[in-house]
Amino acid sequence: MTVRSVLILQSHPSAFCRALVEEFEAHNVKYTIVNFSLSDWYFRVGLGAQAYWGRLKNWQSRLERLIDENGITDILYYADRRPYHRIAHDVAMQRGINTFAYEFGYMRPDWITLERGGMGVYSHFPNDPAKIKQSAANLPELKPTSHFPHAFLQEATNEVICNLIPIFFPYLFPFYQRDRYYHPLRDYFSYIPRLMRQKRLGQEADEAVNTLIQEQAEYFVVPMQMQGDYQIRHHSHYKHLSGFIRELYSTFSQSASAESKLVFKLHPFDNNVENWPKVIREIAAEFGCLERTIIIDGGNLNQLLRHSRGCVLVNSTVGMEALKSGVPVKAMGIAVYDIAGLTDQRSLDDFWREPALPDADLYHDLEKLMGHTIQVHGSFFNSEGRKIAAQEFVKRILEDGVNGHGAFVETPPRLEQAKAAGVPIPANCYWSDK
Repeated sequence: MTVRSVLILQSHPSAFCRALVEEFEAHNVKYTIVNFSLSDWYFRVGLGAQAYWGRLKNWQSRLERLIDENGITDILYYADRRPYHRIAHDVAMQRGINTFAYEFGYMRPDWITLERGGMGVYSHFPNDPAKIKQSAANLPELKPTSHFPHAFLQEATNEVICNLIPIFFPYLFPFYQRDRYYHPLRDYFSYIPRLMRQKRLGQEADEAVNTLIQEQAEYFVVPMQMQGDYQIRHHSHYKHLSGFIRELYSTFSQSASAESKLVFKLHPFDNNVENWPKVIREIAAEFGCLERTIIIDGGNLNQLLRHSRGCVLVNSTVGMEALKSGVPVKAMGIAVYDIAGLTDQRSLDDFWREPALPDADLYHDLEKLMGHTIQVHGSFFNSEGRKIAAQEFVKRILEDGVNGHGAFVETPPRLEQAKAAGVPIPANCYWSDK
């Protein structure tokens, strides 16, 4: 039996790493933790972590020494496209070491994603409907999940602490390289005007959704994502979301019925730097669609989706919510759920005219297979949720159950799609079982 030794790199800004360490200790698994910034230290103080004070360009050599000195067999980290994690992934692939990346769940709420080898473009989750159905057939049904509530203030506070501590106190880790689209000060201070209007904006959004439903309006939902999101920067071909918006209107203006409207729902955590309402209105006016455009900041998303003709997005997890509700979905970026039979595989022009309904049985099998392989029930912010998730993390890692049940393929099946779409793909970006 292989003796496991886990290297833990950057973690989610919460007490989740502590829960993982407790589980590794309970199973007598050796672990090594590395801090890259003061925020890493803040959330993991007392766990015996080593500090990396060097430059990013020297991280690979330090990582290779860590692997040799500690007999590392597995590397675990939060967010697989961070600079330090991309290097770790490549080194691990060359050495035949497992890498496990985790983030918020595809099946929200109360789920966490845990994948071996990468996510999005780099995910090894199958995109063949027949393989998904076959692999899910003999798996038990997912049990009803309990909920792990937490206060929004806790989540927001953790995020602010995580991103501002390295800015105000850079001296202990002077060479730490952030991978943020915006400078944190600009990012967070831009929230203030929006927060001041949040109550009024929410009321206006509720009124707009109720009016659409009462009038039985014909509309498509466009859930906006954040410009700085890894899902946009690494798993789509859009350099700026204005390109996505422009692409929508270029076809909507020509192919959608004259009665159809586009309803843009702003992301609840958007920092307001881009001023999306202004950008959307300017592009809509350019294509003569301003009167057919509605922009809301708040409102009940599920209610909005259920009464819509369809949902168009880049690759947001909102797509999973829409599919589960039987709503047609068109994904314009690389998404793990972008699968024939679920999302509409035709052109946008065809989607506006007659959106294709998702296969409910296939979605059921997708969720079941995900729940037994790359989705872990739990929460980062709820103590019980952390404990349950950490137990399942360690169990799957030690039993080689991540990306299991024979459904996963060697080469990430979305790579060719990403290349064809113009998504930049670095060399040596995925593992193989060969």
